[in-house]
Amino acid sequence: MKQLILNADDFGLTRGVNDGIVRAHRDGILTSATLMASSRAFDDAVARAKAEPQLGVGCHLVLVGGTSVSAPGEIPSLVDADGKFPRTLPEFVAKVSTGAVRTRDIERELRAQIEKIRRAGIEPSHVDTHKHTHAHPLVMNALGRVAREMGITRVRKPAEDLAASWATQSGAGRSWGQLASAAAVRAVTPWFQSLAHKYDLHTPDHFLGLAMTGRLSATALWRLIEALPDGTSEIMLHPGICDADLAATGSRLQQQRQLEMEALVAPEVRDAIQRKDVRLITYRELA
Repeated sequence: MKQLILNADDFGLTRGVNDGIVRAHRDGILTSATLMASSRAFDDAVARAKAEPQLGVGCHLVLVGGTSVSAPGEIPSLVDADGKFPRTLPEFVAKVSTGAVRTRDIERELRAQIEKIRRAGIEPSHVDTHKHTHAHPLVMNALGRVAREMGITRVRKPAEDLAASWATQSGAGRSWGQLASAAAVRAVTPWFQSLAHKYDLHTPDHFLGLAMTGRLSATALWRLIEALPDGTSEIMLHPGICDADLAATGSRLQQQRQLEMEALVAPEVRDAIQRKDVRLITYRELA
């Protein structure tokens, strides 16, 4: 049996991103989204989520390239005086790996982000992290403790099935940099699985989309669906409307979000779901 979660990251980033996510759900095959607690269009995303009860909504925990929910003085090793996280993933990883960031500060901020989403009336179906920071064992340990404390039992498995990703990309269309990044994350799989088991966190069997971030056209998504392995898979996507608000965020994904939104509503992609007898689910249905 093949089950599939199609999750849109960055819910709340801008109203245009929210528009794209809702369209991909209403008119397409998107089943899930993860909400950023400190995003500029958070309130709009919450309102839209409440209007779409079939859309699973999780928490997209941010520790890189954004602003904290906690006051800067409460998490001084994690943010600057303005509450800004490290700007890039390498900067964050270096600080965590050298002990410059205190674990209790990470836990406090993760807890604050989840609590903000709950106060808004959204019960998270699961958690994942911006830039996959929970692939780092120290972050995953902190996340596991907070998730157990707060009764959250499902988390994204960030290690990609590289064989499937490789097979569905053409030679000219391959992004060697993204494949290398996906391979680096996969190297921590034993650590991740051990920690997920320790904290009783459930994950899909397979994860796809990291190596194809921003390039999941209708053809690429169709190929991934055609090649889905048995079990439960998650495909990560970043749908949205490309507009001035998105440009102002500085996100590297601009027109790419429009490409992925259009893929999620493409008739040939829906046909592939039906032809391959794939059951679409959310994280709520993940045992």
